[in-house]
Amino acid sequence: MGSAGIPKPATGAAEQRVGIGLGLLAVGCFSVAPVFVLVANPPFSALEIAFWRVAIGAGFVGVLGLATRTAMRLGRGEWRRFVLYGLTLAIHLSAYVAALSFTSIAHAVALTYTSPIFIAVLAAIFLGERPRVGTLVGLAVALGGIALLSGFQPDFGQCNIGQGHCVLFGDGLALVAALFSAIYSLGGRLECERHPLFRYTFHVYGFAALWLLPVAAALAWRHGYPLGAVGAVAALGIVPLGMGHTLYNAALRRANPTLINLVITQEITGGIILGAIFLHQIPQPLTLVGVAITLVGIAIVMLNPAGIATSDVVE
Repeated sequence: MGSAGIPKPATGAAEQRVGIGLGLLAVGCFSVAPVFVLVANPPFSALEIAFWRVAIGAGFVGVLGLATRTAMRLGRGEWRRFVLYGLTLAIHLSAYVAALSFTSIAHAVALTYTSPIFIAVLAAIFLGERPRVGTLVGLAVALGGIALLSGFQPDFGQCNIGQGHCVLFGDGLALVAALFSAIYSLGGRLECERHPLFRYTFHVYGFAALWLLPVAAALAWRHGYPLGAVGAVAALGIVPLGMGHTLYNAALRRANPTLINLVITQEITGGIILGAIFLHQIPQPLTLVGVAITLVGIAIVMLNPAGIATSDVVE
């Protein structure tokens, strides 16, 4: 039975294209994150990086909201939902950044980008969206390309959490990040017509920062603040989060969440290109094959927009 209280964004062909375009812009913003993280860590810990990203991102979006004269105040009782959305984002970012401390970047990125699988399942259950065969084929091809691209060869035989190395634990954190990324994505869909974009993102980022504040405050006095690291953390808050996640949420308002998150996986491709330019990390031939397979999967989904079916949300 359709839910009268949960609006749905438009899912026509034109809206799908706009959503894809916004998603590609978000990819450009997300792709710079690995370079900034390598500059910021050390001395900043993973949880501090997560805190400063959402805190600075909230400030950035707040300024945009004021500049566009967006009504930023939540209605009575709405803050309870946003507390939960903020917690979801805080867990997603913290789990992903922490995963990098225990497992390789390849594992963390590949497993975090399994979020489209979680989204497809959650959207089918809670939003009534049933991906058709063509979409599922494209999704499978893209995820296979991501696995190949990332060098998906986990070594579960070495595990020492005390020394910050445990592939199994790190991979588990990456899967947690993927799950909460999916929940965060669907939360954006549910609020798409209730709140303007800047109001939504400002409060989600702000509540995420409040969740992370106690830990960040406890760790803040344990290291110095080199100018380069501080600048990198500030850039992480403005570019990938303030700009990237805002574009990402705008894309979610115009297209199916599985499709948008599939497009967003091209952060991997962008990261490889920027890594080669700025860090001289030249990709191996197998990596380029993975990029090609992933792009094929994206193309299959893009050429099959009718395969992304939607229906009334089930109560």
